[in-house]
Amino acid sequence: MKKSSFVAMLMGTVSGVLFALGMCMALIPEWGAFQPGIVFGCVGLLLGLVTVVIWRKMEHKAPVRFSAKTLLAAVVGVIGALALGVGMCFCMVWGKMVIGIIIGLAGIVVLLCLIPLTKGLKG
Repeated sequence: MKKSSFVAMLMGTVSGVLFALGMCMALIPEWGAFQPGIVFGCVGLLLGLVTVVIWRKMEHKAPVRFSAKTLLAAVVGVIGALALGVGMCFCMVWGKMVIGIIIGLAGIVVLLCLIPLTKGLKG
């Protein structure tokens, strides 16, 4: 395993755990840790962004350039993930299986649209 991959894996795992723990702290009322949860979640997000920058630097890749295509891909990804999550909530939390499955499948389709959007179609 390359050193850059190991560092990215380690930092990505730590950032993901911090983010997940922060969201649990913020969203589970029994824990009573809303504000510290927000802090942990933000630290996890920030560490995730730092991980991307460090990995790209270790791989000698150019920094990420922000363009309209990059912004569109990010927006489509967020919309797809939110739709998938809302569909799961409808199924598991609110007990509305049919509408939850429909919304979740729509979210999956939107996420699948990211592949041709980012990679393009080759004939």
